[in-house]
Order: sequence, then structure tokens, then C-alpha cells
Amino acid sequence: MPTIRRLPDTLVNRIAAGEVVERPASALKELVENAIDAGATQVHVRLGEGGLSLIEVTDDGCGMRADEIALALERHATSKLPDESIELVETLGFRGEALPSIASVARVTIESRARETGEAWKRVVDHGALMSDGPAALPPGTRVRVEDLFGKIPARRKFLRSARAEWAASLDVVRRLAMARPEVGFTLEHDGRRALQVQPGDSLEARVAQLVARELAGNAVTVDLVRGDFHLTGVAGLPTYNRGVADHQYLFVNGRPVKDRLLIGAVRGAYADMLARDRHAVLALFLDVPPTEVDVNVHPAKTEVRFRDPALVRGMVVTGLRTALASGDQRSAQAPSETAMRAWQAEPIAAPPGAAPGPGPLFPAPAERQGSIFASPAWRPEARVSDAGQAWRGYEAAVMAPPVARAEAADDAVPEPAEHPLGVARGQVANTYIVAEAADGLVIVDQHAAHERLVLERLRAAGAGEGSAPSQALLIPEVVELEETDCDRLEEAAPKLAEYGLALERFGPAAVLVRAVPAALAKGNPEALVRDVADDLAQNGDALLLGERLDLVLATMACHGSVRAGRVLSVAEMNALLREMEVTPRSGQCNHGRPTWVKLAHGDIEKLFGRK
Repeated sequence: MPTIRRLPDTLVNRIAAGEVVERPASALKELVENAIDAGATQVHVRLGEGGLSLIEVTDDGCGMRADEIALALERHATSKLPDESIELVETLGFRGEALPSIASVARVTIESRARETGEAWKRVVDHGALMSDGPAALPPGTRVRVEDLFGKIPARRKFLRSARAEWAASLDVVRRLAMARPEVGFTLEHDGRRALQVQPGDSLEARVAQLVARELAGNAVTVDLVRGDFHLTGVAGLPTYNRGVADHQYLFVNGRPVKDRLLIGAVRGAYADMLARDRHAVLALFLDVPPTEVDVNVHPAKTEVRFRDPALVRGMVVTGLRTALASGDQRSAQAPSETAMRAWQAEPIAAPPGAAPGPGPLFPAPAERQGSIFASPAWRPEARVSDAGQAWRGYEAAVMAPPVARAEAADDAVPEPAEHPLGVARGQVANTYIVAEAADGLVIVDQHAAHERLVLERLRAAGAGEGSAPSQALLIPEVVELEETDCDRLEEAAPKLAEYGLALERFGPAAVLVRAVPAALAKGNPEALVRDVADDLAQNGDALLLGERLDLVLATMACHGSVRAGRVLSVAEMNALLREMEVTPRSGQCNHGRPTWVKLAHGDIEKLFGRK
């Protein structure tokens, strides 16, 4: 029988490093978090080969004494966790595992100078072995240098990805931490090139826009919601400003970057009827909760958390996002497409056969009229200026016919464009697009997409009310057999489900009785509906799937009941549509996430004609 024995400390540290230090980005994350916890106002990061050959983090925090540096390299030694109070974690680090784990799989040099002593000290450890220990010279703060990561552990080294992939992961780590701390300045250098720099003291909105995308500042709304001790803030992109992948969704809990399924599901639910299925929102959300309401000790890398009241948190995220979008998303993403703008450029006009090279007339006459116009003496090289004027008047009479696509005259006085954000209707193009004049540019509205959103909001408002949503009672209640755990979740969520119009009762240990379904789903399959809701409860802990299904049904009804493309609208109808859009939530995009209107600012129009 094998003998039980203690593992050597070096091997224990390397095993722990397998959980904490998965790749260079993991080590970088731990070091930058230590710098933030030390009270730094400036953090400087240097990387070599994406962190494979070098990771160096320098801060101006409180620093460490010589004895504290030695203690910091021992396992489970930390200054951040109160005695016997794992529930009161308020710092990014608290385990005391990062530095000893990194030092066991790399060559680590720690230099630090405490502010109160003024003495700097340096300690070098190579894969767990002490190499040197003595005085150093540096300003107050700490510098940690990690070299040759996994250099003596080839089994781990060969599983690392390319330098480019590791650099992308490291950049994402620094970007997320810099986003969470706008009061701290960050500088990131990679192979001698400065890749990122932000100054301390930025506003949250400015820091997010600087790190995510510059255009986000003009295509986002601010989120701010307070419920008791819970506070949700952040920046949420308009639904029309979206991406094909979800890599631009940044979520933070108490300043800690997390990748939590509950929060990701809440974001998806909030944008459910505003984005196509293959598109994803761009946002950064910051949730501040009491330390006793969240468990941050559920994952070695501290990237996952667990909430004491997940239903409250998810409902808060959904409500905060929808409230913010409802108050500001009459706007639409207004960055003009470069491809579309290029299509407006004038194309060169071919010269008539046999003509000498040189500039031709700006408005060439149609072929059937060219004989009479160009035979005029005004078009001969020896013609006089007065003859040219006569020729132009003849050209104007023959070619410049009165416009025929103008909307009919309005009976009442046309309102001033400055009085309305979406302007005043001036006409209709292809019986599909409304052209309106606003005070600051030209607005083009997709009449079907816009009316589709308006109809959906009317249907939703009619069904919301102050009480429950309309329901359809079943003539014969249907029994649905499920697992006992699913039945327990449905029974607990029954009051919430009743608000959506789904009436359930427990029917034995492994079945539920369906007495009523939402009126909008009356023709559906009650059993499939209940099973989908049960699966959603098991995955997310809240009954949002039913609300999303209702939104999908209402969206389908709105699409079929809205103004279709190809329908001729009167001026009064066009202006009524514009006015309703200005007061309707989420009117900046249709139910599929496409913009309902775009604007060409005066500056854009001037560029089309070469005025700028």
C-alpha cells in the first residue's frame, strides 16, 4: 500500500501555480491587482513577447519593507484579509497565493521601497530558489519583474499559445483593470512600443470610451440605478451600435473584472428585442454591492462570483439597462458608413466622341436634346459670353423641368425643423424612406422599421398595465411531468410567472398543473413553454425567458401590423410618424437591431459637394 507523505513546498507551490498562473495574462492580472491594492496612482507595465519573456509592473503605492518582501513570497501571507473575515473582502487580492505561485514557475525580482522607512530592498527568486537579497535603489513604490515564465517546466511551457495570442490576452487584462479604476493612471508597453496610456482622474464615461472605442461616447447612454445598498453604473451602447462577438462586454463587481454567467444572461435579456440573434451589445457595467452579499472566493482566478440574491442582481441589471435605453435610445448609431458615403461621390462623365480632351459641361443634356443645345454658338470655342447666356437659358427651358417627386402641398403651415429633433418631412423616396429636414442636417427614416418599433411598444404598453399581463385560461388544465428539482424551482417562481400570465400549481412531487398561459401564447404548446421556462430557471435562476418569448411574439405581431415598405404616405402621416418616434422608447432601432433612421449632418453634406 502506498505511503502517505507530505509534498515538498516547491511542488506544492507549482501545483497551486497551475490554478493561479495559467498563462502570462494571469500573472499580469495578479501583479496589477497588487499594485492597485497598494494604493497606486500610476501603474506602468512592460511586456516582452506578450509576457512570455518579460512581465514588469511598477507602481507608486505604499511599498514594502525588507521583511515584508520575504513574507510576501510565502504561501497564504497577505495584508489584505481581515482576521477570520472572508466575508468582508474589499480588495482585489486576498488569498496570498499569487507571488509565491509565480515565483515557483519563473524568475521573479521584487524591488520595493516603503514610504515610511525610505529604504529600498531587492529580492530575487528563481523557480522557488532564493538567488539574492539586498539593498536597491528606486523611488517609493514597488517593481516586480517576472522573466522566463515556465522556463524550467517544459510541460507547462509547451501548452502556452503564440506570443501574439498571449499579448492579446494581456492587453485585455490591463484594459479591464484600467476601466475599473479611472482614478489610476496606466501605461502599457510591449516590446518597446507604447500600446496604451490613460491618465488618472478621468470620468468613468471618458475612460470607458478611451479604452473600448472612441465612437462609443456618441453612441451610448449612461446607466445609473440604486436599490438599497446595491448601485449599478456604467455605459451601455445603443442597440444599433453592436458587434458580431461579445468581446466588448465588460462587467465588474465591486471594481473586480468578472465573467459571470448570471450577469451575461441579464445583459442578453435586457437587449432581447433590440438586437438580432447574431449581434451583441457593447457596454461596461459596474455593480457595487455590500461585501456580505457576494462571494468572490469561488474561483482560483477570482473571475467568477456568487450572489446571495441572484434574482435581485439580474433584475437590477435588466431594469437599469432598459430604463437607460428607454430614456435615451430614440437616437441611432450615427457614424456614416464610409462605403455609403463613397457611393455619393460624383462619377466622371465620358466626353462625346471626337471631342478634345478637357472639362466638359457639368450637366450634359440628354442624348435626344444634345443636337439643339450643343449646336448653339455658345458651345463653340469662338463664342461670345452673351451667346453663352442665351444658350444656358435655352438649356434651362429644355432640360431643367419642374421637380415631379415633391410631396403634395401642406394645407397648414409647415413647422420649423428646429422645433423637432427628427425634423419635418419633406418627401418620400421609393415609397420606403421618409426624407426630413432637421435643424442640424438631413434625416432619412425607414418607414417600416420605424413603425414596427412603434407598434411593438404600443402592444407592450397595452399588456403591461399595473397588474398582470393578459392570460388565457385552459379549458382543461394540462399536467406537465418534470424532474422534482425543476418542479421546486417552478413552484418558487410561480408568483413571478403569474405576472406574465402563466398560472402554475404543484401537482405532486414530479409534476405541475398549467391552468393558464399568456394570451399572446394561447395557440402555443403549454408543455413546451413550461419546459423551456424550467430550463431557464435552472440555468439563470430567474424567469426571464418567458418575458423574452412574449417579446418575440409581440415583435412578430408588430412586424405584420406595421406600415410596409412601398406604401405611399401623405405629409401628415410622415410627420405624425416622426413625432411619435420622438416620444417612443427604443425608437432608434427596429425589433431586429437595425437603425430606424440615419442623419447626414450639414458637414457631411458639404463634404459630398467638396465644400470641406
